[in-house]
Amino acid sequence: MLAIVCPGQGSQTPGFLAPWLELPQVAEQLQALSDVAGLDLAAHGTTSDAETIKDTAVAQPLIVAAGLIAARALLGGNSAGGPIVLAGHSVGEITAAALAGVLTEEEAMRFVRERANAMAAAAASTPTGMSAVVGGAPEDVLAAIEAAGLTPANMNSKGQTVAAGTLEQLAELAANPPAKARVIPLQVAGAFHTRHMAPAVSVLEALSPVLVPQNPTVPLLSNFDGKAVQDGPQAVASLIAQVSRPVRWDLCMDTLVRMGVTGVIELAPAGTLAGLAKRGMPGVATVAVKGPEDLDAARELLAAAQRQDSALAEQEEGTE
Repeated sequence: MLAIVCPGQGSQTPGFLAPWLELPQVAEQLQALSDVAGLDLAAHGTTSDAETIKDTAVAQPLIVAAGLIAARALLGGNSAGGPIVLAGHSVGEITAAALAGVLTEEEAMRFVRERANAMAAAAASTPTGMSAVVGGAPEDVLAAIEAAGLTPANMNSKGQTVAAGTLEQLAELAANPPAKARVIPLQVAGAFHTRHMAPAVSVLEALSPVLVPQNPTVPLLSNFDGKAVQDGPQAVASLIAQVSRPVRWDLCMDTLVRMGVTGVIELAPAGTLAGLAKRGMPGVATVAVKGPEDLDAARELLAAAQRQDSALAEQEEGTE
């Protein structure tokens, strides 16, 4: 089985969409996504500087759009076909939900537009941020985060936890890091997945009735507990609640291992989740689709998973 994973905020870099716009029909797709988002995503993905695309209201739609573009280039119209499980980190869970057929591309962009604007507004009310804590014993890391009054907003792996809270609290953690750990400020403008984002939850709850979610066509993992969501409304409810509760990517990876996943493809803007998979899922092949030049390697990994799935199906037929 193959996992296709979608990255979260902070994965964007200036100009990262430029190579994708050289592919046929990408400009048309990106324009359609821009129309829904109310943003010039082509400009933000090619010429906007790092500070501009750090803005939550820009970063989140840009990241979801990039994942949808990369998925169509990789999979064509069959986004959720084959032996695939889908998962996304934070805002990437919206991308994954669209690829699983829960939301249309238009609904996904409407959802991320409202999410991004509401989270940006919530972040503006109090100066907040996030820092990654890399290394250290897990119990020491959690104790230091708690001592600083912060929330462990993203538990990405046994060696990486992201703390979120006010800038003063983050400064306290940086001044008193856990033993054998580094504290690295992240390029995000808010304490996401904490109580600071509660106002954004209300905005998305108001949007929910106009969505028409469908049941996932393939397994779709939730950031809440790493388990597969069972139906469309449940998936949307998880997306809404996720805004103010921690992301458990560590549990998502544990589920992928238990499911027998042998390969992981991370969609653009890729790199972070593939790196976590290399460390947290030993022996699993990974491809980070950073640009169109990575599509062939991703297709080879997908084809290998399809061959393995066909072989297993033949074996099962032979034992009946």
